[in-house]
Amino acid sequence: MNDKPEKFIDDNGLRLDGRKANQIRDIKIEVGVLSRADGSCYLEMGNNKVIAAVYGPREVHPRHQQKSTKAIVRYKYNMASFSVEDRKRPGPDRRSIEVSKVSREALEDMVFTEYFPKSAIDIFVEVLQADAGTRTAAINAASVALADAGIPMRGLVSACAVGKVDETLVLDLNKDEDNYGQADMPIAMTPDGKITLLQMDGNLTLEQFKEALEMAQEGCRQVYEFQREALLDYYAKKEEIEEIAVVEEAPEEVIEESVAEAVEVEGVKAADAKEAESDKEIEEDVEEESTQTSETSDTSEEETTETEEPEEEDESIIDESDKKEEAF
Repeated sequence: MNDKPEKFIDDNGLRLDGRKANQIRDIKIEVGVLSRADGSCYLEMGNNKVIAAVYGPREVHPRHQQKSTKAIVRYKYNMASFSVEDRKRPGPDRRSIEVSKVSREALEDMVFTEYFPKSAIDIFVEVLQADAGTRTAAINAASVALADAGIPMRGLVSACAVGKVDETLVLDLNKDEDNYGQADMPIAMTPDGKITLLQMDGNLTLEQFKEALEMAQEGCRQVYEFQREALLDYYAKKEEIEEIAVVEEAPEEVIEESVAEAVEVEGVKAADAKEAESDKEIEEDVEEESTQTSETSDTSEEETTETEEPEEEDESIIDESDKKEEAF
């Protein structure tokens, strides 16, 4: 542990890390960092680095834990052995169990558990680097991971802490302020102002408590904007990638469809042309046959006429011979 600083707030009202009393630490949020989890989030809050993963809704094991009317929410908070300066013993300790319990209660009320009876929603949070306020950072990451998993929620849960150092209230304590401060009060809140978690270690007067609560609520609102922006950016980029993939695949599909349509059209045209040609040939054959028939009929009529004329001559010869006989 570092030596206690002489002053936590300088004459200009700035803290050890240069922040004002009502200013939160820088926040960085990345969504969907784990491919095998249903939802995941990596979050940096100051020097805190945490990663959260959500699995479910899924089958409950062991079975006796399942509830017939709703899903159960299980939350596991763990600090990596390398997350602190003095190497921590691996595995859960009393503090991790306590943080897991209160964090689960802070998130469970915001989940529509009644939509998934007889199932479980498991949340795992691993602290990779600790710098005070790890439970609030873990809740923030877990809330985003739940949203990434598509779990129906009444709203995101945002968490922030307020403390007292040198008799001054400060927002979002760092490690030195947390170690040597007179009070620490983490809260978790929804966008509509519902408080789902409130704890306090240390001493505050009633007026200080009211002021600290207002500061913490304002800090939660600022955290919520970071969460919301991270989710919007992630899904906007995801949608763009999907659109690009569709556009890249489209030309081949369009070409194949166009070729198929062209082949089909050409086939129809060829069939129509062939049919028209055969019809034309049939018409020509019919006309030729009719012409030949008419010519044949004309020829036969002429022959008949020629054969009939000699008979008339024979009749005239017979008449003349008859007349001669009568003269005699």
